[in-house]
Amino acid sequence: MWQLISKTQYGILPSRGTIMLDIVFCAMFIIVPIMFWSIRLAKQGRYQLHKRIQISTAVVLLLAIIVFEVDMNLHGWIHLTTESSFDLIIIKRYLYVHLIFAIPTPLIWIAVIYKALTRFDKPPVPNDYSQQHKYWGWLAAFTLTGTGVTGTIFYYVAFIAS
Repeated sequence: MWQLISKTQYGILPSRGTIMLDIVFCAMFIIVPIMFWSIRLAKQGRYQLHKRIQISTAVVLLLAIIVFEVDMNLHGWIHLTTESSFDLIIIKRYLYVHLIFAIPTPLIWIAVIYKALTRFDKPPVPNDYSQQHKYWGWLAAFTLTGTGVTGTIFYYVAFIAS
């Protein structure tokens, strides 16, 4: 059935995306809700579980980003957009908007986790740094959500639309 949708089936979804594009696309639908669940745990005072989830999610996301970037550099992606109903210039504009969120997200997340690890006690409990952590944590949540939303739009425009 997937072959009816696209003449070039490379990934696991019915699109023109590679396996890594498909995995990262699907992962955002899992990682963003997990992040908000983890924030809710912190609001409930379950700081140690919040810490474990954030670190685990960050490690998985960082590894996925590394593998994704290697895949994109080895195999490229522009050739997968030839069947798109959108012009390459338009596709690239969607990519640039996506990158506005995607580039700072891991940097912010690394900074938030590093500062949390160095400024909170073990086990973590609220302290003088808590307000700053909330601010930067919400900024990380915003950029990750923006990465997911703009990535979904870019994925559709580049690899699904025909």
